[in-house]
Amino acid sequence: MTYNQETTELLTIRDWLRFAVSQFEASDIFYGHGTDNSYDEAVWLVMGALHLPHDTLNNFLDAKLTNSERNKLASFIEQRITKHTPTAYLLKESWLQGFKFFVDERVLIPRSFIAELLVNDGLQPWIEFPELINSAADICTGSGCLGVLLADAYPEASVDVIDISQDAIDVCNINIKNYGLEDRITAIKSDMFSQLKGKQYDLIISNPPYVDAPSMAALPAEYRNEPQLALGSGDAGLDHTHTILREAANHLTDDGVLIVEIGHNRDALLEAYPDLPFTWLEVSSGDEFVFLLTRDQLQSI
Repeated sequence: MTYNQETTELLTIRDWLRFAVSQFEASDIFYGHGTDNSYDEAVWLVMGALHLPHDTLNNFLDAKLTNSERNKLASFIEQRITKHTPTAYLLKESWLQGFKFFVDERVLIPRSFIAELLVNDGLQPWIEFPELINSAADICTGSGCLGVLLADAYPEASVDVIDISQDAIDVCNINIKNYGLEDRITAIKSDMFSQLKGKQYDLIISNPPYVDAPSMAALPAEYRNEPQLALGSGDAGLDHTHTILREAANHLTDDGVLIVEIGHNRDALLEAYPDLPFTWLEVSSGDEFVFLLTRDQLQSI
């Protein structure tokens, strides 16, 4: 694509939005990191690249761009199409339940059903009194996004965010600082529970890697541009979940609660643990993706 030649006539935000949509429609890019169509993807890319609030689009449609802004947009659109680089990585930003997070290629782009549970109802009725949550942890935290949401949902809680990747820990600390939560959230480099000896929490959440081997082999290019360590979890997609179920009880207080997201692996999980009384939490896509267990229930494993 000869963007430098093609885009000299594109002067306004309106022009660039039209161009981006047309280019995206003619390409084989995959959506799924915050949008599901070419128009929303174009709005996010164009407005984000220009540091303009997305909800002010109509105010700026006819605003003219500078040469440097046009060059930046041309480069981003080209990378989005030719390299399948997710828009979140191009902009170094991702949004989750109205919260903005710094992201780059070191971490998975935030997406989690647990986020909507935390923001919408604070996990009620299973956690009836948020003020009683004094300690919480997010295992396999990635960017630290769920840790920030934990801190927001439970203002009395100290929060640990845990990841095996030092790169992820570095990104976590950026987001912790951006939200001014250094005194409440601690990022810990650990292979799941290995460095948490002696620590116990009132609430543990986890959105661990859960993509099974066949699905990993078929991932779109956009997902292959994410850290593969944060996606795959063995043949059945349950290796990390097995570890969580085996070890979480040791790190929960007497009335502690565990909440885990497992993707499309409910049937495989139920087959592996036929006697475990999972509570399946209702999210926007149904009740097959997030389960809850108490410490007492986990001790029966």
